[in-house]
Amino acid sequence: MALDRITAEPGKLEGRPCIRGLRMSVQSVVRLVAAGWAFDEILANYPDLEHEDIRQALECAAAATDAHVLSLREPA
Repeated sequence: MALDRITAEPGKLEGRPCIRGLRMSVQSVVRLVAAGWAFDEILANYPDLEHEDIRQALECAAAATDAHVLSLREPA
């Protein structure tokens, strides 16, 4: 998974993942999508963003929630 548009800088937004070094966090983009905003609506309201930025923000968030469940014992 190539997330070449996602950056994190210690002095910017407390080191949170951002879009291409902009002051737009991955979290903000994901929350807009979760609130029901369409990609076109986000792009119209945030002209510095591009379609691929939104896609990678969602991919980054999905990767951050990736969890592995380990079975420590056989089920009864």
